Amino acid sequence: MPFPSSPRACSGPRRRSLLAVAPAALLTAGCTAGSEDSDTTGGSRPSAADRARARAARDSTALAARYDAVVAAHPKLAERLRPLRAEVVRHAEAFGRTASAPPSPSPSGPASPSASPSAAVPAKEKDALAELAAAEREIAERRTTALLDAPGELARLLASVAAAGAAHVYLLTEAGR
Repeated sequence: MPFPSSPRACSGPRRRSLLAVAPAALLTAGCTAGSEDSDTTGGSRPSAADRARARAARDSTALAARYDAVVAAHPKLAERLRPLRAEVVRHAEAFGRTASAPPSPSPSGPASPSASPSAAVPAKEKDALAELAAAEREIAERRTTALLDAPGELARLLASVAAAGAAHVYLLTEAGR
């Protein structure tokens, strides 16, 4: 005996056709969403997060060079600045830069390329420390601003390093008095 046809007319796709098409649609949607969230867009241009990370690494590397220049110009400050410089180098490494060794504090040794701007270092130790503190403050403020647009993990790293920079400012200004 044949089954009676359903009183409702079939309109739209059948369940089997939806089940056959659904995995392909999900796969396509997954690939599209994944490429938007990836670290690079189209492989040719770095994402905003990559650019922020690279800039933070460059800032830390330049700051380490500034510490080197101050130590080269004022060897008496080497012991005081060594831990701060080491932390700045670790920050550069955290952002993706490779570590660089500090130059020898002896002025008679060969000058390293990073210590060459020693002519720009103020003659007085107090002024040199104030200049370092100003550089730390500027970079910490820049990182604080950048973390607002950074994705989660990078934002946390920027916030942590900005806080460390603020502590360096304190140590360079208040603690030395």
